[in-house]
Amino acid sequence: MTGEADIHTSTEAPHIPVMLPEVLDALEPREGKHIIDGTFGAGGYSKAIMDRGARVTGFDQDPNAIADAGAMVNERAGQLSLIQAPFSSMDEHFEAGSVDGVVLDIGVSSMQFDQAERGFSFRFDGPLDMRMAQSGISAADVVNKFAVNDLIRIIGILGEERQASRIAKSIADVRDEVPFETTLQLAKHIEKVTPRKHSDKIHPATRTFQGLRIFVNDELNELAHALHVAEKVLAVGGKLVVVTFHSLEDRIVKRYFQDRTGNVGGSRFLPASVPVPMLYSIDGKAMLSASEAETAVNPRARSAKLRHGTRTDASRDDLDFSIFKLPNLPWPRFSDAAPNNSTRRRR
Repeated sequence: MTGEADIHTSTEAPHIPVMLPEVLDALEPREGKHIIDGTFGAGGYSKAIMDRGARVTGFDQDPNAIADAGAMVNERAGQLSLIQAPFSSMDEHFEAGSVDGVVLDIGVSSMQFDQAERGFSFRFDGPLDMRMAQSGISAADVVNKFAVNDLIRIIGILGEERQASRIAKSIADVRDEVPFETTLQLAKHIEKVTPRKHSDKIHPATRTFQGLRIFVNDELNELAHALHVAEKVLAVGGKLVVVTFHSLEDRIVKRYFQDRTGNVGGSRFLPASVPVPMLYSIDGKAMLSASEAETAVNPRARSAKLRHGTRTDASRDDLDFSIFKLPNLPWPRFSDAAPNNSTRRRR
């Protein structure tokens, strides 16, 4: 997995699992253990985990990833099984307390970026799609049909784009006559509206593409729900390991571990809060970054952060999702808001 900015500013490179030694150290796979690789992709983590003797179940909602892994499943007969589903559904496939580890590598795989027909990258001209699962609303649906105010928030909040208002309004000005259908069409329009400065290290469309991709795939809600179901399927002593690539993802994972370890902080002016059961213990540093040696070889690891915890025998009531402070957007999967009603563009 990787971040949007790194893909658009680097040359094509083979898939390299990010922070692999740190992931294995935190996950502690070995013979007799069952590990869920929630973001299977090209199977980089899964291969290394199986090499340590553990059994792996890989989740991936992309049918291409499942199909491409057929040879690996045959080669690792009995040691690898795959499920085509989002990783937030892992509790629908495994009983509570039955899994020894869960690893999540958040984001989009480099293979998806490298396939023009998937529409994730404007390095190639392809349909404005961006759907990991190849179903549901596409980026073209969002760009051409959503209300301007929703577009501003999607691009501004999820893409962290300062020029979100200008970009969204300019899109709305032209989409009725000429709908946006391809990646280069949208990228060139954004570059025209917000020209690249000499000091800019990334293309002007990079953050807009990031925001659209995160929204189309409901990535932040998917991550929050996956963290919650992981705690259900993990056995006592099981490991949860999460690698993120940008601040929006990392904040969710950080807040989750703070809540589930009781490390939520507080104010010295208020009474001490009632202690809560710790669902995870943290061994060593709470957050690890990719080493300088790794980033020198693999630039896509530059923004990677790893957080991890070990499941305790404690139990808690349902997770309060307000801790994640997710933006109020018409999310396609985990929101009741549908793209064809309140989010429809207003004329």
